[in-house]
Amino acid sequence: QVQLVESGGGLVQAGGSLRLSCAASGSILRINNMAWYRQNPGEQRELVATITSGESTNYADSVKGRFTISRDNPKNTVYLQMNSLKPEDTGVYYCNADIRMWAGYVTRDVNAWGQGTLVTVSS
Repeated sequence: QVQLVESGGGLVQAGGSLRLSCAASGSILRINNMAWYRQNPGEQRELVATITSGESTNYADSVKGRFTISRDNPKNTVYLQMNSLKPEDTGVYYCNADIRMWAGYVTRDVNAWGQGTLVTVSS
């Protein structure tokens, strides 16, 4: 089994910054694409940023120029640096990853989700 654990959320004022981390653990051979999503109650989960194994990145228009996604492969960790935060950035942020893992003596490809970390931006 593999597990993703997010951290770094909290309460900040508009204009402030936060850095989210997501660490993967388990019988991991390789992590391919990684992504951050966010969601508010009653709303659809929104894709915020993605990063490939080749470190190609994409961002939602609403966060472009303010957020930066990065990864540290030896640590199996992805980060989301969030600057110039706005109240509309508030939500639960989830980490997602495509992982090739060991399952006994063979490999499996799985898509894993973290438990989420809450980000609240006050005006």
